[in-house]
Amino acid sequence: MKLSRRSILLGAGSLPFAVASLRAGALAQTAPTTQNAEVPPILFVHGNGDYDALWMTTLWRMESNGVARDRMAAINFTDPNARSDDKVEQANRSSTEDQRRELAAAIADLKRRTGAPRVALVGSSRGGYAIRNVIRNGGTGDVSHAVLCGTPNHGVFATDDQPNNEFNGRGTFLRSLNEGESEVTPGTAFLTLRSDGMDKYAQADGRFIGKPGTPTGVTVEGPELKGATNLVLGALDHREVAFHPRAFREIYKFIAGREPARIAIVPEQSVRLSGLVTGTPGGVSTNRPVAGATVDVFRVDPDTGERRGGAVHSAKTGADGRWGPAQVEPSWFLEFVLTSPDAPTTHIYRSPFARSSDVVHLRAARPLGPADKDAGAVVIMSRPRGYFGLPRDVVLLDGKEPADVKPGVPTDSAATLRLPAAEAGRNIVAQFGEERIVARAWPASENRIAIAELTY
Repeated sequence: MKLSRRSILLGAGSLPFAVASLRAGALAQTAPTTQNAEVPPILFVHGNGDYDALWMTTLWRMESNGVARDRMAAINFTDPNARSDDKVEQANRSSTEDQRRELAAAIADLKRRTGAPRVALVGSSRGGYAIRNVIRNGGTGDVSHAVLCGTPNHGVFATDDQPNNEFNGRGTFLRSLNEGESEVTPGTAFLTLRSDGMDKYAQADGRFIGKPGTPTGVTVEGPELKGATNLVLGALDHREVAFHPRAFREIYKFIAGREPARIAIVPEQSVRLSGLVTGTPGGVSTNRPVAGATVDVFRVDPDTGERRGGAVHSAKTGADGRWGPAQVEPSWFLEFVLTSPDAPTTHIYRSPFARSSDVVHLRAARPLGPADKDAGAVVIMSRPRGYFGLPRDVVLLDGKEPADVKPGVPTDSAATLRLPAAEAGRNIVAQFGEERIVARAWPASENRIAIAELTY
């Protein structure tokens, strides 16, 4: 079934993020308790350089539609970044075989925990490669559904050089997955979700991968697969086709066989948060745990970012890198203070957490560098589940559109504000759409960085 020209326009996808603006005293609802027994267990698979925490809002939406929390899981690949040459070992990076092996183990674990004969897999970007690889190599009997969100199934580029780069559409890996009249494995139902021209990894011009003016050999239709149901989600970007409410609707509908009862996230009355502290050995982002890190959690004023009392939770990580659980309310805006070895003290400001989560992962900010040498304070606005699109989105940092966010096809998921020393300590507003976070600009002289991390 090919619907590649269909543009999915879901009105609920533009609903205000009501959860992010809850205040103390707001009425907390309880999510449906009816389990969707006919829905297979679902395993979510993140993309290159990412972690399982990106699926948090999707997990919340699934729970809000009655999917039991213990029938879902999200894998956290040890080394999420790909090698430049799939056949050559590279420190803190993974091969396609590494990812296939880790995913196969996660599938077996979810089947064991739930007793289900098969599971559904949902992957973002590179995560779709691992899904296709595990299914193609004997896993179809374990997998009922495969949803590939923005996966560059025909490559980020398709050229005759770099034959062992897994992102090369003409390379060894993708040719092995795409050979044959059908590009999907019989016995598993496949769905692909893609953007209508706003995916930076499905562009004909190489400027989005550092080669301006050089043809990539791929098109906006690159994520589609022969033999799959292929849907277009309009002007969503590379990450939004996995994590946006529109994407959730199609993921749920494909796996459950019906429309979700709701798109909105239903808040819980009491919220427990925990997660993992990870590091960047050798400058490469990994999901390896960091021991000896301190995590302090504060409730902050939503309008000023100032703390309301002392820490509501303090913890020091052990060998497993875990922190928590912290007990919070679903209306609280929060500040997480991460003190990690050999890294700046990182102040992470977040919107209220509507529901409990054990994937609230924390990674220290990058070290202050040459560009920061004259800054009195550094504030970063980060959007892990999507990019900033100008003029598509409302993106404001301290009341202005960030100068380091490029217009057109969305390519930037972070923006940086550097303030003079005289302005250190003041409050900075980060605004994306209807999500608004107020952060404090901590003094860079104390080796501190503030991050306003968007949830939506």
